Formats: sequence, C-alpha cells, structure tokens
Amino acid sequence: MKTQASFLTKIATGLLLASTIIACNKPKTDDKLAAAAPDNKETIVFINQDTLLSKYNYAKDVTKTMQDKGKAAQSDLASRGQAFQREVADYQKSASTMPADQRQTTEQNLQRKQQDLQAYQQNATAQFQNEQASEGNKVYDKIAEFIKGYAKEKGYKLVLTYSKANPTVIYGDSGLDVTADVIKRLNDAYTKEKK
Repeated sequence: MKTQASFLTKIATGLLLASTIIACNKPKTDDKLAAAAPDNKETIVFINQDTLLSKYNYAKDVTKTMQDKGKAAQSDLASRGQAFQREVADYQKSASTMPADQRQTTEQNLQRKQQDLQAYQQNATAQFQNEQASEGNKVYDKIAEFIKGYAKEKGYKLVLTYSKANPTVIYGDSGLDVTADVIKRLNDAYTKEKK
C-alpha cells in the first residue's frame, strides 16, 4: 500500500511539474485582445488519478503482476525460514549428545546459514522494490506520453491531476474532468498493444 501511495505521489508530482512548465512557457497575451475574442473551449482540464489508476487496464495488470510476484517472494522467504528453523530445532534436539567439536562446527554452519538467509531476504526485498519502482515508472511514462498527445489533440494548455492522497486540485467543475475519456482511450490503446 505504501509503495502504491508513493507511486501515486510520483505520478501526481510529475504531472503537476509538467503542467507548471507548460503554464510558465505560455506566451503572454494582451488582456483586451483575450476579452475581445472569447474562446468557449476549456484549456485547463483535470484527471482523477485514483480513478485512472483503478480503471486503466495496463496499471491494473502491472499491479496484479507485482502483487503476485510479492506473494511468491514472501512464500519463498517463508519456506526458506521454516527450513532453517527445522535445522535449528534438529540441532537443539541432538546437541546434548554431540561431541564438543561437532557442536561447534554445527553452530558455525547454522550461524552462516542464518546470515545467508538474512542476506537473501535483503537482496530479494531490494530486487522486488527496484522492479516495482521500474514498473511504476513504466506506467507513469505511458500515461504521461499519452496525456501529451491527448492534450495537444484536444487543444488543452494544462492538464492537472486530482488524487485524495495528493490533492493538487481541491475543486474542479465536472465539465473539466476528462478522466473517463482518457481511461477509454488508454484502455483501447493497451488492448491494441496486447494483440
């Protein structure tokens, strides 16, 4: 959950940054000229990020894949931990009958195995987090690239995101919410890619 919140924050921050850059690069117009030629088309819209991520099939597939990998990794670590605990229990049962040198060797081996297990767990966790971050970046890049083309096609000058986790937009008229159209188009494009 924490990594998903981090992922959502990355998307919101990136889109906010991109929208700020676009807004800053907008050429200044004469206020009288702008008032004389009103444009009925909205140039600022927003996307509900929570809805987008919950309904975009590619994001859902990535989330499911990462959850499955996380469960498999946890199962593997639990299995290795149980095997180690069985070895420790077997040693404890027979330690009193072992000669001192054999006990010392067995204890050293068990200590080495425990260190190896801890190192394996740390490496597996780091590898999973790196893969999760990489996949999250792919989802973000895919959405950001799509939004660039979408905004250009529709003539939007600024596309904001809304998320309960990171509310950069507190209120937006529902007429400015283009989430449904973006989700439909993203899912259509993803369906074509999968074929």
